[in-house]
Amino acid sequence: MISPRSFFVIGIALGFFFGENATRNCRAAGFAPEIVVSVADQELALMARGKIVRRFPVSTSKFGTGDAVGSYRTPLGVTFVSAKIGDGLPIGAVIKNRNATGEILKANAPGRDAIVSRVIWLRGMEGATAHALDRCIYIHGTAEERCIGRRASFGCIRMRSKDVIVLYNLVHIGTHVRISVKPLQDFLPPEEPSLLARAD
Repeated sequence: MISPRSFFVIGIALGFFFGENATRNCRAAGFAPEIVVSVADQELALMARGKIVRRFPVSTSKFGTGDAVGSYRTPLGVTFVSAKIGDGLPIGAVIKNRNATGEILKANAPGRDAIVSRVIWLRGMEGATAHALDRCIYIHGTAEERCIGRRASFGCIRMRSKDVIVLYNLVHIGTHVRISVKPLQDFLPPEEPSLLARAD
């Protein structure tokens, strides 16, 4: 007999191949995914039941962490997806004031630091992230893809366009987003001992 945990692992594996539909099926079965952003690793992981479903390089703020208005820092703590903007836009589409401008940029276009492709707008769930919504803290595509993997933003969490489109299609309004200074490894449960492990 296959255990519920085995069904879960199979469902997550299918998510790699069939994308949003399989992930939606996991949510329907009670396996709600969450996003974890590691400032230490400059990585974002979509996780469910302690397993990493997808993993992407990102850029958080070059000014450090915090939630003060006007600080341009990335807030630490728990937020959730409050809005998704950019359905069906082509890769590189410029988004300004949460509206598409009609312009399309290639990655690393000289002299451009625009929000592109998709916007996932975050809302705070606790005191440390209380200003996230009003500060317009997003997970979004960036034209400056060469900076991904190091601290380079003005508070938002930046991603490559192709990556943010994948993530956008896998999350829903209400998905929790945990932003932490800890490495992603700290959010994974200890490995379960093998049945073949020696006891001595």
